[in-house]
Amino acid sequence: MDETVLYSVDDRVARITLNRPEARNALNDRMIGELLAAFERAAADDAVRVIVLTGAGDRAFCAGADLGGLGRAGLDVADIRRSAPFRLFTAFPRLGKPIIARLAGHAVAGGLGLAAACDLVIAADDVKLATPEVNVGLWPMMIMAIIDRNVAPKHAFKLYYTGSRITAAEGREIGLVTEVVPRADLDARVDELAAVIASKSPVGLRRGRDAFFAVEGRPLEDQVAYLLGELVGLAATEDAKEGITAFLENRPPDFKGR
Repeated sequence: MDETVLYSVDDRVARITLNRPEARNALNDRMIGELLAAFERAAADDAVRVIVLTGAGDRAFCAGADLGGLGRAGLDVADIRRSAPFRLFTAFPRLGKPIIARLAGHAVAGGLGLAAACDLVIAADDVKLATPEVNVGLWPMMIMAIIDRNVAPKHAFKLYYTGSRITAAEGREIGLVTEVVPRADLDARVDELAAVIASKSPVGLRRGRDAFFAVEGRPLEDQVAYLLGELVGLAATEDAKEGITAFLENRPPDFKGR
């Protein structure tokens, strides 16, 4: 049986590819399981500094949940916190490494949530985004938790109420997309951005990213106190000392991830 998720590593970048192009890379339990395994593999590999998440083919990044199975069987989640969707959408903050969504195809429904859960989203200029759940009597319940962290309420409600598709450029304007590039330049831009990030200190990236999620929703005074403590700890790492020394010596730093 073919893998529903492909995994490869090259030059410190792990590429994870949703591999059900015939189904527009729609998510089912098997794909989610393989995707979570790929995340764990990348997180545990010290040679990996950046993750790129993409979809096979140019038709769709991901079309969300496989509605064929959902329509026949309904949604039966006996244990919410052990379910595949819950584990998938709560995995991103714990990755410990930057993750870039490469959108060569449309991202709709849960697929848009999947893209929005990534730290950066680079999209081809002809890509479309949507939350079409309302068109079939549903609502983007879970992915609201992701989208509402990126998009102002007025823009979010327009997406949710209408189910209409928006362009990648419109997605950038409302905060769902980081950059929009011509399709011919997509791979070069993703590779360039991944290489820049991969050149930074792995320990700095990990601790900074973890801190970003750790302070979410806390009162300002608690955030500042926590982040000051994290800064003190980070300044004591070998990478920080190397980075400062390299800066003073006017040379590129040699980060070891310690």
